[in-house]
Amino acid sequence: MKREDYISWDEYFMAVAKLAGMRSKDPNTQVGCCIVSSDHKILSMGYNGFPMGCSDDEFPWEREGEELDTKYPYVTHSELNAILNYRGGSLAGASLYVSLFPCNECAKAIIQSGIKEVVYDCDKYADSPSVRASKRMFSAAGVAYRPYSKSGKMVRIEL
Repeated sequence: MKREDYISWDEYFMAVAKLAGMRSKDPNTQVGCCIVSSDHKILSMGYNGFPMGCSDDEFPWEREGEELDTKYPYVTHSELNAILNYRGGSLAGASLYVSLFPCNECAKAIIQSGIKEVVYDCDKYADSPSVRASKRMFSAAGVAYRPYSKSGKMVRIEL
């Protein structure tokens, strides 16, 4: 008789996305992403951070101040990192699990890469122009998006 307390596909992939986000060095926002094929295979993962060769110790993590003294012009978001990290060819028809709803720049990359579904955990910037633009583009391009349904399960992993 099989176990009854195993985790669902949604729980599994969102957990992987959140675990990926734990790699981020950002002191304020850790976002993780997991891209999955239609047959439940993990294709790629990503988290928010600076591009390769841009030191986490030399580039700024600040959120306020002169633009070039903040993280915003330099950080690559988790979704774009996951798309760029993929080395297997096409992402057409894939699903993307992400801990924070994608900004408009990531939405463009998601649409252009052929990803057809976005499952997100948090939508705390829902009223921002960036997220509103994302939702408008997703709807126009036929990219489905839905909130992750939290199960309340706790997972403890000893590392």
